[in-house]
Amino acid sequence: MIRALWTSASGMLAQQLNTDVISNNLANVNTTGFKRSRADFQDLLYQTIRPAGTSNTSGSQVPVAIQVGHGTRPIAIQKMFTQGDYEETGNPLDMVIEGDGFFQILMPDGTIAYTRAGSFKQDSQGRIVTSDGFVMKDQITIPPEAQDIAITSDGTVQALMPGKTSPQQLGVIELARFTNPAGLSSGGKNLYFATAASGQAITGTPGSDGFGTIVQRSLEMSNVRVVEEMVNLIVAQRAYEINSKAIQTADEMLGIANNLRR
Repeated sequence: MIRALWTSASGMLAQQLNTDVISNNLANVNTTGFKRSRADFQDLLYQTIRPAGTSNTSGSQVPVAIQVGHGTRPIAIQKMFTQGDYEETGNPLDMVIEGDGFFQILMPDGTIAYTRAGSFKQDSQGRIVTSDGFVMKDQITIPPEAQDIAITSDGTVQALMPGKTSPQQLGVIELARFTNPAGLSSGGKNLYFATAASGQAITGTPGSDGFGTIVQRSLEMSNVRVVEEMVNLIVAQRAYEINSKAIQTADEMLGIANNLRR
């Protein structure tokens, strides 16, 4: 009976974590470039009371084992890098990666971060930066007199300069992709960092070698589906509730055993 208490407790802890993950997804339903997470679980150790294949008293082979499980535990919280919906904004520095790839961001300590959020701005020097002021690794600078900024699908940044009839190329945006993007470490602020599990970044021009293309004047929205998350939340709540009922039932059965009289 004590086994049932600990088994159900592990189920409640698992569903509590599941609810935390779902809550974070719902909180970021309007976060640009956000990718939803999914909690994965696995069963714990089993106590084998009788293994399969043993012989019984009559000499026959037992076809099925007697094994009792000891609950569940979280094994992974995986980022789901499916494409989010697009929102047209009209802002010339808003970009969507249509397909595989990440924008590369140069951090103040010299490391490279990666993001799917394409809501870029200009700083006081004309450099293309994130909303937190982190510079794009390509370090493209837009002159103050530049007009009609255009970003092509292959990442070429152009601008029309005063007195010129043809646009001037200001630089090229390179993208990065990973063998295992789910292995990236989330650093907050819409940024990811490479790990041993994700592998080293593979860089290239948008539209080539499996990289996605760039769509200007649009943003990729969160890939969270509110209805789906609400259903998952209801399932997690019911699973939490039924595990608490199992604890209550085990406690009542222990109470009955404790109150036995000769």
